[in-house]
Amino acid sequence: MKRNSILYSILLMILLGMGTSCEDYLEKAPDEDLDLDAVFSNEYYAEQFLSSTYWNTPWELNFTNDWGQNPFVGAADELDYPYTNCFAYFMNNGSWTPDNVLRDVSNMAYQGIRKTNIFLANVDKVPMDEQKRQGWIGEAIFLRAFFHFQLIRIYGPTHIYERVFETNDNFAETTIRMPLDQCVDFIANECDRATTYLNMKEGSDRYGRATKAAAMALKSRLLLYRASPLWNGNPDYANFTDKEGNHLFPTAYDAERWKIAADYTKKCIEEMEAGGYGLYYAESGDPLDNYRYLFTEHWNKEIIFAKNMEFYDQMERAAGPLSLGGWSGLCPTQELVDAYEMANGKTPILGYNADGSPIINPESGYLEEGFKAEAHPKGYYPENTFNMFVEREPRFYATVTYTGSHWRGRQIDFRMGAPDGRGGGPDYSTTGYLMRKFLDENGVDLPKGIFVKKTWNYFRMAEIYLNYAEALNEASGPVSDVYKYMNMIRTRAGLPNLKTGLTKDQMRERIRHERQVELALETHRYFDCNRWKISDQVKAVHGMDINARDDNFFKRTWVENRVFDAPKHYLWPFHQEEVNKNPDTFVQNPGWSGAKN
Repeated sequence: MKRNSILYSILLMILLGMGTSCEDYLEKAPDEDLDLDAVFSNEYYAEQFLSSTYWNTPWELNFTNDWGQNPFVGAADELDYPYTNCFAYFMNNGSWTPDNVLRDVSNMAYQGIRKTNIFLANVDKVPMDEQKRQGWIGEAIFLRAFFHFQLIRIYGPTHIYERVFETNDNFAETTIRMPLDQCVDFIANECDRATTYLNMKEGSDRYGRATKAAAMALKSRLLLYRASPLWNGNPDYANFTDKEGNHLFPTAYDAERWKIAADYTKKCIEEMEAGGYGLYYAESGDPLDNYRYLFTEHWNKEIIFAKNMEFYDQMERAAGPLSLGGWSGLCPTQELVDAYEMANGKTPILGYNADGSPIINPESGYLEEGFKAEAHPKGYYPENTFNMFVEREPRFYATVTYTGSHWRGRQIDFRMGAPDGRGGGPDYSTTGYLMRKFLDENGVDLPKGIFVKKTWNYFRMAEIYLNYAEALNEASGPVSDVYKYMNMIRTRAGLPNLKTGLTKDQMRERIRHERQVELALETHRYFDCNRWKISDQVKAVHGMDINARDDNFFKRTWVENRVFDAPKHYLWPFHQEEVNKNPDTFVQNPGWSGAKN
């Protein structure tokens, strides 16, 4: 078998993992002598090969560097960046094209798929315990499904890769896109196969490995996406075909898909809860701690599948205030701030006027002027806090750092000329806010270079509950189970139950709102707005007036317009170089250059 760069990197990782020094390595035989037969004749090498595949899962906790494969948080209405060299910037101003589209997302997924195919084709050669081998097979099957999902969530229909391609193969077949339903069925079936090999949970020595729960969670999300408007009889894609005239998207809406998603996700919940999964509660039981420590107490009962990042500092630095050695680069929008309810469960902002000014709910108690003299009795906010930030729900205080809030022993101030405000350099908060969620307040010291181990959660139980509530509401209306799982999440967050008697449409809006807040900044919002076909509703994002030196700072201010060309931008374009490799068979996505629709 021909060697390839992937194999070389894996073999190098193996040697480094064995603690081999540079000198020792140079004294050994050249690494090309260690071929696939050698790798899969040794259990340790084979396991390292499988472990290297997890490296290809996206580094989604890195929002600004393109190699993190996560432009999605910045391209939603959740964050803004001061940087203009990241791909989210091009997505937001509409300047992305098939020639400059980010390739890191697909490249990492394709590499991961190739690794899993190589592994599955060779794992039977490894001399090892058979039960362990079956577990490895399950991991590889899940990962292959996971990587394919990374592709279809941005491109829609793609090619399914189930075998290892050799250098003398005809690669033209890989340019043929398979209908979306075929892609979905493949991933769903792979998830089902993986569950037959995997345990529901793994021990602490295997945190970060695939489990039966991870495979079920992936299928739950997949089925929810398939039932949603973007993929379910979307008229925008009614004429989208391949070169042979085959429809690449389903042409008719099928309401049964919501029931399929609901029924399967209820099964997920029952089996996962029986296996020990559930919502995380902090030892204190305080709603703020429930949400804050959910993301810093790694591998708690809520986490289904996550990526171990060790002592990874990028997010802590990017979201840290300037006065504490950070870069002030992860800036929540005013629109995200507005989404958080009041502590009484009332919605503060009912909508926006044509000029972007808010329509304030007079029943909520929300104010946008003046300051609160008294501090919150539990310390959620200090004395003399601007009223916009007073008496908000606990998740707000665990997610957003605002002017007047305390962080790592000091009071933060984003006003012009203040220690955390805009100065002469390129690093500053563009919205007057910084992200607090995911950060460790007590264990990290940026100036001293002290960091803690990080993880990034791909799936957690709150999402599964919300998946079920949404699918069930669409299938059957706001029945009791919809209220049950919505209220479970709200109770954990310290909010009152939803009022009874909601219509299906009203409950749909409540579910969408709950996803926006509960799953904020977790790479859901971009894809949720796309699958609901509402991404084009975001015309601009706002923040505080970062150019003001006094209390005029506390005024809603336009930050930037956002460009979303619907339906074109609901699917990413394939890079033009890929299309050019075989233009006779490769069909570009609708709206992009050369697309057929």
